[in-house]
Amino acid sequence: MAARTDMGALALAALKDTHTVKPADLGDDVCLKARGITIRLESGTIEGIGHFCVMRMKTLLNLMNMETLVLAPTHVDLPLFNMDWMQVAGAQTQIVELYDNQLEPWPDACQAEFQSIAERNADLPDAPVAERWFSEIMYPCSFHKKGRGLAERFSLAAQDCLASYIAQFDVLPKCDSAAKKEKVCAFAQRLYDEGGPAVDTIVKLFGAETARRIVLNHMYGVEGI
Repeated sequence: MAARTDMGALALAALKDTHTVKPADLGDDVCLKARGITIRLESGTIEGIGHFCVMRMKTLLNLMNMETLVLAPTHVDLPLFNMDWMQVAGAQTQIVELYDNQLEPWPDACQAEFQSIAERNADLPDAPVAERWFSEIMYPCSFHKKGRGLAERFSLAAQDCLASYIAQFDVLPKCDSAAKKEKVCAFAQRLYDEGGPAVDTIVKLFGAETARRIVLNHMYGVEGI
């Protein structure tokens, strides 16, 4: 059986090829444990682009594993990029979500790259998508799949999405970084206030104060770390 590609490691390797990546000192937040669940965090800045975060969560005996990659540009007018992979009892879920938080519309040609990836993988089983507040700003070219024995296909699709996204760093114009950061901050604050699957779990495990620090500081980089 093909092994899954670690998206966090892949993203950081790809970013370091063309950009200066500066990891943040997360102190004790680099590894958090509660109720048999361990969360490990990496985050920092991509010079001239914005913020990145890799969050890995697992349970005892590896009954559940989850990896989240967040790319939050504040110097380039790209959508927010969230990639999630989860494995529970042998079933894997691969998600790539792009959220509309731009100052100007995302060009159709840029969206078409992701739509093409979705179409190439239309034969893969769809993952159920619960309606949440962020559904209203999620681009239709986002990717939600679930199944067994599909690690290689999921990894290839995720790699394609990641490569297309990073390539657009050099396609789209620079933007007003203060105004763009306000957009990222608004998303992060609403995510903290109204929740999402990973955030809801973090609040239950570690409480509201730690969850706020993880979401606003580490995941989206909109408050001082």
